[in-house]
Formats: sequence, structure tokens, C-alpha cells
Amino acid sequence: MEQAASKDDLTPRDDREPAYRWVIAFTAAAMLAIVMGQLVNGLSVFFIPLEEAFGWARGAIAFINTVGLVGLAIGGIVMGRIADRADIRKICLFSVVVTSLCVVAASWAEALWQFYLLFFLAGAFGGGALFAPLIALVGNWFRKGAGLAIGIAAAGQGMGQGGVPFGTAFLIDELGWRGAFMAQGLITLALLVPLALLMRAPPQRGAQAAAGREDSPPLPLNVVVPAMSLAVLMCCTCMAVPLMHLVPLIQGQGISAPEAGGVLFTMMIAAIVGRVAFGQLADMIGAIPAYMTASLWQTVLVFVFTRITDLDLLYIFAPIYGFGYAGVMTGVLVTTRALTPATRRAGATGIILAFGWLGHGLGGYQGGLFYDLTGGYDVSFANAALAGVFNLVIVGSLFLTIRRRQAVAA
Repeated sequence: MEQAASKDDLTPRDDREPAYRWVIAFTAAAMLAIVMGQLVNGLSVFFIPLEEAFGWARGAIAFINTVGLVGLAIGGIVMGRIADRADIRKICLFSVVVTSLCVVAASWAEALWQFYLLFFLAGAFGGGALFAPLIALVGNWFRKGAGLAIGIAAAGQGMGQGGVPFGTAFLIDELGWRGAFMAQGLITLALLVPLALLMRAPPQRGAQAAAGREDSPPLPLNVVVPAMSLAVLMCCTCMAVPLMHLVPLIQGQGISAPEAGGVLFTMMIAAIVGRVAFGQLADMIGAIPAYMTASLWQTVLVFVFTRITDLDLLYIFAPIYGFGYAGVMTGVLVTTRALTPATRRAGATGIILAFGWLGHGLGGYQGGLFYDLTGGYDVSFANAALAGVFNLVIVGSLFLTIRRRQAVAA
């Protein structure tokens, strides 16, 4: 009788607006593309213009992005809890307005502290109010096929991380860096306010019954969260270096900003396919092995960027790297899901991903810092590879621990 009641609870949900689930998924992808594309690595094409305008060290400029990602980490935890109780449409509108105003205000900034403040606010109350709530919203709308839907939303973010710097490079060429910030903020406001109005919460019935049928995780939560947090800190430190510094690395070889942005855009296009492919791989071989495969791919290949000076070769290599690196984010999400109980998954995910954003900030900052110290990017990219090794050691240890427990239980 209980099973029959559960099915009946789910039926009205699917009959009421079954097609609208896809509106939510694709709208979330578009919103994440524009907002996260600006906050995660959109500053990469502003490095040289800001360096030329103010004479600031590249490490100081990279720290603008770091501060924004710290804000994103903090805001993701705080705003995620608020979003559980507030109207998701209001949360999205708030995020869009804050992001737009901060980016517009950056066009008038004259001092480093002003950039630091504006990007922290954009991260905490812009991206932080959007990323975790939208990913959770998409998952809640889909009783079946939630992995595909979340993959679509995550792929939107990947598109933005390539598309926003690519488009912004042309804005800088036409309008200068101040005009580019102004245009970027106004475009964000114009495009995302209508999309935010499409957001709505799904019917709630049946969620608890579905969650209650899941198996218990193989390790205690007080082991999983610290271990995964440290692993994600390292893998995102590795990931952030090419995301933030590939464009200036290529420009340093005498290649124009639009062409350098094109290489990054090509890498991110391949990353969209990689996120879906590694999700399917996780279904075939398991979450942690898929995560380790993507991490190994990223770790082995990241330093190769510093050895390539030919634009054509960069266009060949970048998508190869991008396909594998993208699987890391998918691996993080599916591994976190596999190792955490449903009743505490949102809180655990928020903490783990906060360390991911901190890793992005750390990787971007150390990339600029060691460029200033050495005059090149070799050490920065070598540090990225070393961080990737630490990530593999941690995740590998988790995997072996789980296998030993399963063997003992068997």
C-alpha cells in the first residue's frame, strides 16, 4: 500500500507540468553560463589591459579573481541555506541585479581595493546566490534523469567559462576595458532578468519517499567531507591555472587577445562534451574511478600548455585537455552524491564546493604570483600539476579505503 501511495504522490507532479522541467534545466544553464562565466575566469582577458592601465603586478590582478571566488565560496553556503526557505525567483533576481551592478561599477574603479570589494560582493551575493540553488532546483524538478538535467546545467557553466572571455576580448578591443565592464554588466541585466522570472519551485510531494530508498554511504560523513574538501581544493587549484592564465600565456607569445580567447573557447566547447561523457563513464565504472580518470588526465596534460608556442597546435591540444579536465567537475558532483546520505547531501555539497571555489582562487593567484617572481608561467603550471598529484593521492586513498571495507564486509 505504501508503494502505491508513493506512486500516486509522484503522478500529479509529472502530469501537471512535465515539459516545464526542461525549461528549468536550460534556463539554469543559460544563467550559469553568463554569471559564472564572468566570476570564475572572466577576468582572464582583463589581465593585460589592467596591467597596462595601472602598472599593477599580475599577482595583484589575479587576486581580484581570488577574492571573488572566496566570496562565491562563502555566499554559496549562506545563500544556499536561505534559498531552501525563500522564493527561488526572488533569489535569482537578487543574484542577477547584484552581479550586474558590481560589474558596471567595476568600469569606474580606480584602485585595487575597489575591484576586490566589487568582485567579493558579486561572488558572495551574485554567483553564491545562484550556483548551488539552481543546481538543487534542477535536481528537484527531475524525478527521473536528474543526472542528465544537472549535466545540462553544468555544461551551461562550462560554455560560459569559454564564451564570456571570448566575447569580452572583442568588447575590450572595441570599447576598452572600462567600456567592456559597462557593456558586460548591462548585457547581464538585460538577458538574465527575463530568465530569472521563468524560475519556480517544483511540487514537493514524493521527494522524501525517493530519498528514503537510497543506500547508506560507504564511509562516515565526518571522513568524507574533510577528505573530499581537501581533494577538491587541490583539483581546482590545478584546474584554475589554465582557466585564468591560458589567455595571457598565449598573448605573451605574440598572439592577439581574440585568438588567445578563441583557444580558451575551443577548450571549453570540448569541456561541455567531456562533462556529459564522464557522467556516463561514472555510470559504467563507478563515481570515484571516473573522478580519478579525469583528474589523472588533467594532471598529466596541464603543464604541456607551457611547451606549445604554435597557435595551430594550441587549437589541437586545448580541446584534448578540455575534454578530460571537464570530467573533474562531473566527478566531484557524482562522487559527492555517492559518498553522502540524501538527508545531509545539500549541506555537505555546499561545504565541499566551497573548497572548490577556494581552490580556484588559490590556483589563479599563485599563477599570477609566480609569473611576477619568475617572469614566466613554467612554475605556475608546474604547481598546478603538483596540486593535481595531491588530489589523486587523496581520492585514491578514499577509493582504497572503501574497497578494503567492502572486502572485509564480504
